[in-house]
Amino acid sequence: MSKLKKILVRARRQVFSEMSGNNPSIFKGEGYDFVELREYMPGDDIRHIDWNITAKMQAPYIKIFKEERELNVVVATMLNGSVYFGSKKFKQELIAELVALLSFSTLKNGDLLSTFIFTDRMINHSKPTKKMSFVTKNVAQILDFNPLYQKADYSVMSDTLFKRLKRKSLIILIADFFEKPDLKLLAKKHEVIALIVRDRFEEHPPAMGFSSLMDPESGGTLEGDFNEKSVKEYAAKVHEHDKALVENFRNSGIRFTKIYTDDIASVSLKRVFERR
Repeated sequence: MSKLKKILVRARRQVFSEMSGNNPSIFKGEGYDFVELREYMPGDDIRHIDWNITAKMQAPYIKIFKEERELNVVVATMLNGSVYFGSKKFKQELIAELVALLSFSTLKNGDLLSTFIFTDRMINHSKPTKKMSFVTKNVAQILDFNPLYQKADYSVMSDTLFKRLKRKSLIILIADFFEKPDLKLLAKKHEVIALIVRDRFEEHPPAMGFSSLMDPESGGTLEGDFNEKSVKEYAAKVHEHDKALVENFRNSGIRFTKIYTDDIASVSLKRVFERR
């Protein structure tokens, strides 16, 4: 059985069997009730402008509603060179599995699904759909993509999503986030969830002695003695980066979770969405 088929079969079984009955879809509609007023932002639907409040405040304000029947779910992946790595399985494969799970769950719930693939540019974009056949095509695109020597540009991801998505959406970003993105503006307009995909080896590598390592983004090589001291210093830098990343997400109002290549992806997903 091919890797694609294994991922699809496993994800479909988990969504339509394990998440059925007493375990509903991880996505929930919210209602068309009026919630609050806020200042108009570029891209907002002008039909929601409250003209009475706008006249009083001398600035445009819109009504915010909770949307009940149909969520607009957007799954955006970052496939730069560093996802071509893994001690148990490649992070790229984990990303494909997460996309399959999220896609099946979205469509099972009757919601609209659209996807994006990014590097330092937008590689692919699918229009909103409710067709199950779309999942196979999208997961195959992720598995077939060659991320080697591809650079990540999170500003391209954020700017593209902000400009293209007019309707308030649930945006799920999947990446290894070895850079700190600025998602504050995107998170003001949409609900954003970040799934940080990692391999435990890259956070806590063992001492390897004298080795030659290749940078999967630039293609450059790094040679040196990766002894106990140097790998501890590296692990400390990753820890400090992740502390800053977590603070970044929290300050932007973004919920997040870290999923490792040896985790059970469906369990990790349910955990983060149960906190919604």
